[in-house]
Amino acid sequence: MTKLLFDLLNINSVSGNETPMTEFLIDHVIKRKGDWKVQPEVYFGDKLHDCLLLKFGNPKGAVFAHIDTIGFSTRYENQLVPIGGPEIEDGTKLVGKDSLGLISCKIILNDDLVFHDFPRSIDRGTLLSYEQSIIIDDKFIQAAYLDNRLGIYNCLKLCEDLEDGWVVFSTYEEHGGGSVPFLLRFIQEVAPIRFALVSDITWITEGVQHHEGVAISLRDRYIPRKKFLDEILELAYESGIPYQLEVEGNGGSDGREIQLSPYPIDWCFIGAPEDNVHTPFEKVSLTDLQNMIDLYKYLMKRL
Repeated sequence: MTKLLFDLLNINSVSGNETPMTEFLIDHVIKRKGDWKVQPEVYFGDKLHDCLLLKFGNPKGAVFAHIDTIGFSTRYENQLVPIGGPEIEDGTKLVGKDSLGLISCKIILNDDLVFHDFPRSIDRGTLLSYEQSIIIDDKFIQAAYLDNRLGIYNCLKLCEDLEDGWVVFSTYEEHGGGSVPFLLRFIQEVAPIRFALVSDITWITEGVQHHEGVAISLRDRYIPRKKFLDEILELAYESGIPYQLEVEGNGGSDGREIQLSPYPIDWCFIGAPEDNVHTPFEKVSLTDLQNMIDLYKYLMKRL
């Protein structure tokens, strides 16, 4: 667990520059697929941008995990422009690389504007991400970008035993989305599906807590079809795997684009909850993460 998680967490993959993560995943799949129960068909390349799709057996459903993260773009006069919705605090450490080399700097807040303190100008448009610091103990993992590195990790664990299904690594999710529509079209042309699960990380709230199980989202800003939710909840109860139910009025995921697509595909967001969302200190219960992995394996065998 630790080696793969550390590798995933130390790859910079800000929205718009997912190539490093895609290359890592392709290499991982090539090296590990010989040990998996079923050998998947692997799809990637320019026509899919930086997305990666794995087709196992005869799919009825798919699991989606986005591979991008929030971050910042450098602008003019040392100014930073947010990518996605990062929490912006004075003194937060950022890292990246431009044409002159590696960059390590801090955020400086000045009224409503965000700046960096790097001692030279940084190439315009350079993408910066949170400096990584990973802490794992017997109860929690804390790091930047658990959203959605843990969703990716869940998918890679699912691949070990999956017999029938798509595993889809999508892009752009943190900054407007955009890849899921063409991915769905590709999937429906190659091996159509009737349902999708969104492998992502959700929030700790007054109703969703650490160590209480993986969260099954009954709704966020968008509402899945109740008939499909009932099917999932029946299987989750039958499994005996700890879970908790989430009901929110805001937020979204790749599920939004599945629901808005022209295809009749049911969907549900299922993920471990985290504290300190979109900060360098995101925190997730290890038991909730294991519940997430176990439930995905259970559901993909039975849905």
